[in-house]
Amino acid sequence: MEPKVSIVIPFYNCAYIEQAVHSAVHQTYPHIEIIVVDDGSTQHVERLEPFMDRIRYIRKKNGGTATALNEGIKLATGDYFVWLSSDDVMLLDRVEKQLKFMLEVKASFCHGAYHYVNADSEWVDTVRPEVGSRLEVLQVLMEGCPINGCTVMLEMEAFKRFGLFDTDFQYTHDYEMWLRLFPVYELFYFNEPLLCYRVHEAMGTKKHFEALKTEMGLVQAKHRPILLNLQQVGGYWK
Repeated sequence: MEPKVSIVIPFYNCAYIEQAVHSAVHQTYPHIEIIVVDDGSTQHVERLEPFMDRIRYIRKKNGGTATALNEGIKLATGDYFVWLSSDDVMLLDRVEKQLKFMLEVKASFCHGAYHYVNADSEWVDTVRPEVGSRLEVLQVLMEGCPINGCTVMLEMEAFKRFGLFDTDFQYTHDYEMWLRLFPVYELFYFNEPLLCYRVHEAMGTKKHFEALKTEMGLVQAKHRPILLNLQQVGGYWK
């Protein structure tokens, strides 16, 4: 039986939600479920109406992206998890190509390249994160987060082993999760663009940049002892 992929889309007052959901429902890989978690939106909910027969729509009280992701994960029935932001757009063969790669290399975690687009959906650039040895990846992760969370495909089993996203980190919950997984998981990289990452003035990373920087420091402090130990043993537990 083919693996099932759960695509979770947190949504809060985002005018681009229609484009995000359209890219999910038109994936070339057929074995998917799409869970849209409305985090208490007061605008743009009507944009979901054309897709209601293709998605699972969940509405909750506003609590932030991590809480919406966790709600979707709890309801998911897939073997793999994909997170799609409501202002981004997946390439239509994204799930098919990424899952095929993961099955070939026996990966539990995979992230990839992506396109930058602007507010008008115009292509700006393509980003291919630098990758290297496990020790080199560890060094980069200790300094910042090179992984675009919406390019990640992750086996659902990871949430049973390591728990859900930490809601104490409102803006860096993804970074915290990748650091939590790193000691056990190989962070495989797929060197092809998987989605269009939209850069616009209303995006959270711009609106909350200072708070995000502060949180990154807290995440790094939380995980630094374990990561430093890993560094001393070559990146792998012996």
